[in-house]
Amino acid sequence: MWFKNLALYRLSEPFTLTAIELSQQMESMRFKACGGHEEFSYGWTSPLGRGSEQLVHQANGFMMLCATREEKVLPSGVINEMVAEKIALKEEQEFRKISKKERTELKEEIIFELLPRAFSFSKKTFAYIDPKGGWLVVDASSAKKAEELISFLRKNLGSLPVVPINSKDAPTSIMTQWLLEDDSPANMLIEDECELKAPEESGGIVRCKRMDLSAPEIKQHLDKGKQVIKLALSWSDRLSFVLDENLAVKRLKFLELIQEQINDIEVGSPEEQFDVDFTIMTDELSQFLPQLLTIFGGEALS
Repeated sequence: MWFKNLALYRLSEPFTLTAIELSQQMESMRFKACGGHEEFSYGWTSPLGRGSEQLVHQANGFMMLCATREEKVLPSGVINEMVAEKIALKEEQEFRKISKKERTELKEEIIFELLPRAFSFSKKTFAYIDPKGGWLVVDASSAKKAEELISFLRKNLGSLPVVPINSKDAPTSIMTQWLLEDDSPANMLIEDECELKAPEESGGIVRCKRMDLSAPEIKQHLDKGKQVIKLALSWSDRLSFVLDENLAVKRLKFLELIQEQINDIEVGSPEEQFDVDFTIMTDELSQFLPQLLTIFGGEALS
């Protein structure tokens, strides 16, 4: 349940649904396993996992959601081999070359035939809504995965006014300045990893890991015009993460101070543990996210 990535969105209008009302609206799109000839299925499942029917988990005013995507796996090599065999047979029988359209139709027929026997795998995407703070936070490593959940929720609710978070100051410029000046805000510590990119569209990229980022060779790249598009940071000895040029947080870790806080609380069931973890995580992030925006000049309002 602990988020490993943060795709950040701002609720542009107050979110007024209660957890019960939200759950009732999500019910119509509850997850169903792929049917025999379906390539994938997407729907809502309980954040608490198997054994729970609860689609929205609420704690301390925050609402946790979970979407599950199931996909059928059809090896492309198997499909291509079967298509080639059918094309060869058809061309031999009919003494002619098969057209591109016919090749496509044959491939679709084979996929349709194989789907009921295909293996499937599923992946979960968690998100939470913070109505008071005005945040929608998705645990997604890519914008595409986050947008899939948001689009599905928007379809479910009829409307969902959210926009990607945007800061007044460009993260790339600010992070580049930190490395150039070997300086960062008091509660932010620069770690040992970064990614630099030349500003041209086809510009070169330099990836540095387990390096002293104040080293002369890093500054040489910056002096030649490269900019920081990813930077490993830690915040107040509580969180460590990689921040990218779009304010997306990757490889998030909750550090020892938070782990000690969790261990100090006694729980009697997995559900209680989930509740404790969710409460501590969201409380921590509700303090961190406004400070992150402040560091980059505050929020740019459209």
